[in-house]
Amino acid sequence: MLKKICALIIFLVITSCGSYNSIDTFYNAHKNDNQVTAVRVPQFMLSMISEISPEMKAMVGNTKDLRYMQFPSTTADRTQFLNQQMNGITGNSFIEVFRKNDNLKRNVVSVREKKNSVKEILIYNNDNQNGSFLYFNGDFDPVKVREMAKNEQFTKFGDNIINQFGASTPGINSQN
Repeated sequence: MLKKICALIIFLVITSCGSYNSIDTFYNAHKNDNQVTAVRVPQFMLSMISEISPEMKAMVGNTKDLRYMQFPSTTADRTQFLNQQMNGITGNSFIEVFRKNDNLKRNVVSVREKKNSVKEILIYNNDNQNGSFLYFNGDFDPVKVREMAKNEQFTKFGDNIINQFGASTPGINSQN
């Protein structure tokens, strides 16, 4: 009986330590933070986003889940905290396609593969002022993903999502 209780306690400790190791957990933990822009695109709206470019139409056509989040990262402690959280998410299960570190600044493109296709794409950027991630879940051609990462099309795509939703979505207007 004591062995079962010890095993249960060890299991609970291990699972509680891994709480930030998913994009769902990160998204839900930060979507209500101050000055955060969070976009989770439902299936019926993916067709609207696919109109951005032919490349995006090819990619979004296979997307099941698309999320974008932009958040303030104005202090070194906050930037380091966010960088550590993203490293925890991508740690063991993602393959880094691209990484650029400049002190605390980060540009990372990571993918999760299954056999001959890419199932998840996570793009994380942090410039010590603002951080963002762009997340795709679906079934993607690895050659196209590599090409898009090389040409920085994912960064442009994140900006286009904000423009697409910002123009047609009522929100908070800041007036001086």
